[in-house]
Amino acid sequence: MGTLTSSSFSTVNLKLCSDLIGKDFRDRTKLKKWKKQSALCFSYKGGISKREVCNFSKIRCFSVNNNNNNNHHNDSEKDVVDNGSDSESGDKYSNLKAALSEEKEERSSTEFGSDKAQASVSSRPPTISPVGPAYNNFQVDSFKLMELLGPEKVDPADVKLIKDKLFGYSTFWVTKEEPFGDLGEGILFLGNLRGNREDVFAKLLSRLAEATGDKYNLFMVEEPNSEAPDPRGGPRVSFGLLRKEVSEPGPTTLWQYVIALLLFLLTTGSSVELGIASQINRLPPEVVKYFTDPNAVEPPDMELLFPFVDSALPLAYGVLGILLFHELGHFLAAFPKKVKLSIPFCIPNITLGSFGAITQFKSIIPDRSTKVDISLAGPFAGAALSFSMFAVGLLLSSNPVAAGDLVQVPSMLFQGSLLLGLISRAILGYAALHASTVSIHPLVIAGWCGLTTTAFNMLPVGCLDGGRAVQGAFGKGALVGFGLTTYTLLGLGVLGGPLSLPWGIYVLICQRAPEKPCLNDVTEVGTWRKAAVTAAIFLVALTLLPVWDELAEELGIGLVSTF
Repeated sequence: MGTLTSSSFSTVNLKLCSDLIGKDFRDRTKLKKWKKQSALCFSYKGGISKREVCNFSKIRCFSVNNNNNNNHHNDSEKDVVDNGSDSESGDKYSNLKAALSEEKEERSSTEFGSDKAQASVSSRPPTISPVGPAYNNFQVDSFKLMELLGPEKVDPADVKLIKDKLFGYSTFWVTKEEPFGDLGEGILFLGNLRGNREDVFAKLLSRLAEATGDKYNLFMVEEPNSEAPDPRGGPRVSFGLLRKEVSEPGPTTLWQYVIALLLFLLTTGSSVELGIASQINRLPPEVVKYFTDPNAVEPPDMELLFPFVDSALPLAYGVLGILLFHELGHFLAAFPKKVKLSIPFCIPNITLGSFGAITQFKSIIPDRSTKVDISLAGPFAGAALSFSMFAVGLLLSSNPVAAGDLVQVPSMLFQGSLLLGLISRAILGYAALHASTVSIHPLVIAGWCGLTTTAFNMLPVGCLDGGRAVQGAFGKGALVGFGLTTYTLLGLGVLGGPLSLPWGIYVLICQRAPEKPCLNDVTEVGTWRKAAVTAAIFLVALTLLPVWDELAEELGIGLVSTF
């Protein structure tokens, strides 16, 4: 069978007289045979009638190139000539024969330089050329650049080796492969589990080390878009393969150390500023007016604040101490698990002294339990120290011996937190809080700021401590639901009061992405870890929930009539 590989087109002007048409083309059988054998397509422009003495018609011809394209064309030409071999053929078909001869010569001269190429192409299977290129040159260059700059993909030879060495009837039967990773640089093996998932995963890790050494990391994750759970219980699992240099975070660079140092210095300054602001009843009037009056434009002489720096240092030390204790909890929990952490990047804030710090994982977390433990260790350590300062400060505030160290703050500040306001009301009493100002020890301010900062960091969103804990305890799907609820409450100002907007912007810019999966991202954590995370989220909501005026009046938290 002939193969359509190329077509050549030409337009032939034939001058036909009415007698020629009436006599020789009256036989429709010959006309059909001529059209079939010569593979010519007729396109008549203008009618052809016997009554017309002479008429012009354009015939668009194309020849089909196959394995015997030249012979086929010659046979077609010969057949056309034979059809006109009657007594009058010599004169009547001279124009047609001349046109076909001219077409053949033109086609031969055009295809002379490509005869070899067509001869080689004619033996190939049929191919259909697209109307236009699928991608333009710019897109192709972009794809090549992305491949060069993107992460290195898994070697196909290693994929075949890993399938032969790792998977099988006794471990995991692979039925399908899909891209894995942020940019599809890895391979995700889907199939059927042949045993206990933890035992199978341990065997696969051992075989992977024997087959490829320290070249790849193997992840056990939930099968995406799984329609049914695993028959043995729990979700269906799949295994993802990534290169070690792609999956593991890079080391801390020199510039990151420099940035961390600068942020720490700024956080120290914001903590000292908080200590100075806590002495608002002692500051010069022009300084107080500048910081409290929104219409004040001209800044006061900052040298007036120097005498208050020494008295502000204890509060600054308390805020920085809570921050240091928080980060120390993370490192103490990560060290036994052999999980590396980055240097903390402190976030300064003039209202609380600090918004906490960003601490990144510098190695892959082995399992979800480890993720929960490390995530909770920092907030629990920081909250323990903060609550200790807060409680001791409240006790000192009601002690006449420490009256000289007390500072005056507006009672409305205690309406910023339902939980902390109730605790303050229980220790200081109704009369103390139901006034325009309250005398408290600086430790109360340090503890309050530390608990508020810890609560903000325990919100279940992104890669905050709370987001990591929820992701490890309940899975990534639960984190999505918690995150949407948290963003909604922050946007409405329900949580955090006036700090909800700056904190929400900070999270969206720096902490919105969830943490990457663990090596074993399937095995669930124990019940007590889930209970600890749930209790922590509940306390966070009570800490960040402000007290509205009606409830504050009933509870005796602040003097509402003064507002």
